[in-house]
Amino acid sequence: MKHQAILVISTMVALMTCGACSSSRGAPRADSEVLPPSQIVDFNLLYGQNCAGCHGPEGKGGAALALANPVFLAIADDNVIRRIATSGVPGTPMPAFAQSAGGMLTDKQIDALVRGIRSWAKSDALGDTPPPYSAQAPGDPQSGAPAYRTYCSSCHGVDGRGGSKASSIVDGSYLALVSDQELRTIVIAGRPELGAPDWRGNVEGRPMSAQEISDVVAWLVSQRTQFPGQPYTSSSPERAKAGPR
Repeated sequence: MKHQAILVISTMVALMTCGACSSSRGAPRADSEVLPPSQIVDFNLLYGQNCAGCHGPEGKGGAALALANPVFLAIADDNVIRRIATSGVPGTPMPAFAQSAGGMLTDKQIDALVRGIRSWAKSDALGDTPPPYSAQAPGDPQSGAPAYRTYCSSCHGVDGRGGSKASSIVDGSYLALVSDQELRTIVIAGRPELGAPDWRGNVEGRPMSAQEISDVVAWLVSQRTQFPGQPYTSSSPERAKAGPR
């Protein structure tokens, strides 16, 4: 009888100990699960880890343009956003994020980013039909020069090298890091987070036409240095060997 009592008490102590362990701080819950990084599809987490550093929290802009800009979302459809997120933009700071292009994200994670970014779009937020995302016809840099002076010089200066309201738009380092399409996107959508208006706000009551936008972009592209970052003006081998003087 005495041995039975001891056995019962030992069993009760063991059960109480197990119960205490299961409810102790730091112990994982029965329904808890640690997902591997490739299975995370929460938009806020994916955006915060991969996009916010350049495009700002909630897409409000930073070093790169604001993705929540209603004009941008009006001209850049799902395919555009997916293509850029997947493959990046070669020659610019925008990297490829999809595993298929050397990045870290799966196709499902790219889809989650596209859906989340598109969720910032607001129907009928503009009231005006914006110019198309891609140029429908080649721009003319000669026509772009007077168009630039009309729409852009009041902020960026007559020659594009900066004014009282904005910095240089023909700076060699800047043009070396931005694609032709990004220049067009910025001219259309503006950088409202930096005070730069969209295609409607440069001259009151006179929005830029699609052709004027293409021409201004062509003029800006014509200012791009062929070999950016070189300390010498001539590309001849002799000059290159001699270095700067």
